[in-house]
Amino acid sequence: MRLTPMRFKEFTWPHNPETYTVEHRRRVAVHQVPFGGCVMQELGGSYRVLKGEGVFTGEGAYQRFRELEEVFRDQGPGLLVHPVWQTERAYFTALEAAEEPLPDFVRYRFEFWEDCGGYDGGLTALAAESGNGGGGASAPAPQAARVHTVGKGDTLWGIARRYGVELAALIRANPQIKNPNLIYPGGTVRVP
Repeated sequence: MRLTPMRFKEFTWPHNPETYTVEHRRRVAVHQVPFGGCVMQELGGSYRVLKGEGVFTGEGAYQRFRELEEVFRDQGPGLLVHPVWQTERAYFTALEAAEEPLPDFVRYRFEFWEDCGGYDGGLTALAAESGNGGGGASAPAPQAARVHTVGKGDTLWGIARRYGVELAALIRANPQIKNPNLIYPGGTVRVP
């Protein structure tokens, strides 16, 4: 079976890395409760980490590693085409030369984190609200708010995604929630 070459952004590996490791990770917060014990809460979905190791050999091996370094320095996610696993949007999070490079041989390690796409718009700064009420445009009339009853495993991120609202807007609409990473089943969340 012939495997497709691994690619990320504009870089195509001349030959596929020797080893791959795919880790599945889940984000969980652990909160201590009074008088012992703890409460665990899932903080959104899981994601995958793709790690691997390979070599560049022959004339220009070190130059190929430098080209890979330039791709690493280019910030932001890109399309990762893996020879076996599905194509995904990912962040290039680690690159290292695993031994002293020789002119015709470089052993390297790499790591990519899958981008689940939950924050496609990126994080944005919020303007400070003026408390004096003077000047400026008037606020639009409030709409009828929806109320979500928190279920087991719910997170604010998941609720925002379910209702199609920005996480920042959901947090602003619920000032009673002191820690946005900690909500409890049976509680209510106002959805703007």
